[in-house]
Amino acid sequence: MLLGAVFDRFVEESPLSVMSRATIEHALSASALDALFEHTAETGYTQELLFSTMVKLMSRVVCEKAHHVQSSYPHMVDRIPVTLKSVYEKLQNIELGVSAGLVRHVADRCHERIGRLGGERNPERPGRAVRILDGNHLGATPKRLRVARGRTAGPLPGLALAVRDPDRMLITDIIPCEDGHTQERALLDPVMPLVQPAQVWVGDRNVCTAEFRSRIDQRGASFVIRRHGNTTLEGDGEWTAEVRADTGRASERPIWVCVGGEPVLPVRCVRVRLDQPTEDGDRELEILTNVPGDQADAATVATVYRGRWAVEGAFHELAVARRCEVNTLGYPKAAVFGFAVAVAAYNVLAVLKAAMRTAHGWTWCRTKCPVTTWPSNWPPFTRA
Repeated sequence: MLLGAVFDRFVEESPLSVMSRATIEHALSASALDALFEHTAETGYTQELLFSTMVKLMSRVVCEKAHHVQSSYPHMVDRIPVTLKSVYEKLQNIELGVSAGLVRHVADRCHERIGRLGGERNPERPGRAVRILDGNHLGATPKRLRVARGRTAGPLPGLALAVRDPDRMLITDIIPCEDGHTQERALLDPVMPLVQPAQVWVGDRNVCTAEFRSRIDQRGASFVIRRHGNTTLEGDGEWTAEVRADTGRASERPIWVCVGGEPVLPVRCVRVRLDQPTEDGDRELEILTNVPGDQADAATVATVYRGRWAVEGAFHELAVARRCEVNTLGYPKAAVFGFAVAVAAYNVLAVLKAAMRTAHGWTWCRTKCPVTTWPSNWPPFTRA
């Protein structure tokens, strides 16, 4: 190797910097990104401005190297063969499927690296892969599109359902939508192809629909979803004795979920009496699950549902450290693309976190690493 001595010195003195550069080059390879665009785009096409260049341009914004696209453009003008106006036109027309494909592409590459590092968390349920589903409404923007000028409220530029793998701390998929006022349950159909047998899908009450639960069950997977107030249940037994869970006391009973007054799906209803009320003031939660009782008792189900807050932590980190909501982008497709680039950066960071967990352990990472966030309620890391 021509620069072997210099490279070895960097590895010795600043291994994290070297690994960061190598991970970025692997996960965000320009040739792979351009091939992804050609494969995914339905109406978009490439003339002079490459998709990989757009990703790099937006990455400067989401990583706060630039305040907005306009200030990022001069730093890359020698590599962008078009005007700033053309850049904005390209941003406004990046298809939602391309943004979703970007997240999936980077997550797949990072998933492989974390597996090789041995940096996974111990799963909550051995033999079952957990997937956490939650929605993120992109925040209102001060950018005024022509149709919104003269109004005091800022337009919501979009919504994205995010799927998180808590064992590898990756956001594996997003299901984006241009309408920021859409209900999350309206985006559940595209989630179904992602559901695989033996998985456990965790969600809040916004995704608690009879059809969604039934379709998960039909695909051989399991769900742990908080009950929505409109869900009709028919009791089929008495509550069991309460047992201690992480956040309160849990009990359960078998019930039927009803649609149109007819029972359609037998499930377990786990009731958790909370030690501390939620932000909404709720002191009691009801969680519906089809996980068999011999595989997870009421306390375990409550713990698995509690893990849903990991995705909230991911959204917080994206908003604070990665600036996922670029408030200077008012066009929905551009805003969703900015969110997708931020998620890609978050997944690259997950690889670095996995390396540190492998080398130093979970406790060290939480206490000694000031540049990343680590959920305080997660147990110390032990390799499988």
